[in-house]
Amino acid sequence: MVPSSLSVPAVHQHLQKLADPKIAQQCQRFFKTGPGDYGEGDQFLGIRVPVLRQQVTLYRDLANTEVISLLQSPFHEERLFALLLWVKKFQKASEAEQEDLFRLYLSHTQYINNWDLVDSSAYQIVGAFLADKDRQPVYELSQSQSLWERRIAMIATFQWIRHHDFEDALAIAKLLQENSEDLMHKAVGWMLREIGKRDIATEKTFLKAHYANMPRTMLRYAIEKFPEPERQQYLQGLV
Repeated sequence: MVPSSLSVPAVHQHLQKLADPKIAQQCQRFFKTGPGDYGEGDQFLGIRVPVLRQQVTLYRDLANTEVISLLQSPFHEERLFALLLWVKKFQKASEAEQEDLFRLYLSHTQYINNWDLVDSSAYQIVGAFLADKDRQPVYELSQSQSLWERRIAMIATFQWIRHHDFEDALAIAKLLQENSEDLMHKAVGWMLREIGKRDIATEKTFLKAHYANMPRTMLRYAIEKFPEPERQQYLQGLV
C-alpha cells in the first residue's frame, strides 16, 4: 500500500490500522511497564516486529525532522519504527549523511528507552559509523547515568565483534561488569557469548580473569553455549 503522504500523521494512521489491543496488553507485560519497572509507563499499539519491519520501505524517504517527531511518540512501536527508518537510511547514506544520522541518534537517546529499541539500532548506526573511527564516544556512553546509553555502548560493539574486532568490546565489557541492572548483565554476557562464537579462546581468556566477580546473569549468558560440564565448572567457581 502506497502511503498517502510522508508525514508523522500518515505514519500514525498507517500503524493504527495494524494495531492489536490483545498484542498491546501482552507487550505491556513483556516489556515491564508497571510502576518502578524499567519500561514504566510505556504505551503499545500492539504490532509484531516482523509486521512493523515490513512497513519501513514504504516510508524510507520520510524526512529526518519527521523521524525525530516519530521518535518522540509515546507509543513504543512508533519509536521503534523511527529507529528502523534510520537504520534503513544509514545503510544507503553517504558518509556525510551517515554522520548526520549518528549525531541525531546520540542527541535523542532519551527516546531510545527500552532494550529492543537499543538492540535494533545501536550496532547498525553507532557501531557501524565508528567502525573505522575513534571509538571514544562509546566509552563515554558506557559511563553514562542512563541505563539505555550504557546498553547502547555495549550493543554498539556487536558491529565490530561481527568482524572479529574484539578489543573495544572486551574493554567496554570490563567497564560495565559492575553495573547493577539485570539488563546490563544480559547485554554484556550476550556480547561475550558472541565473541566466543567467533573466538572461544579470547572469550575464555576474558572469563578466566573476570568470571569469579561477574554477576550471575552475566556469566550465565556468556557461557550459555558451553558444554554442560564446563558450564557447571564456571558456575561453581572451579575453572
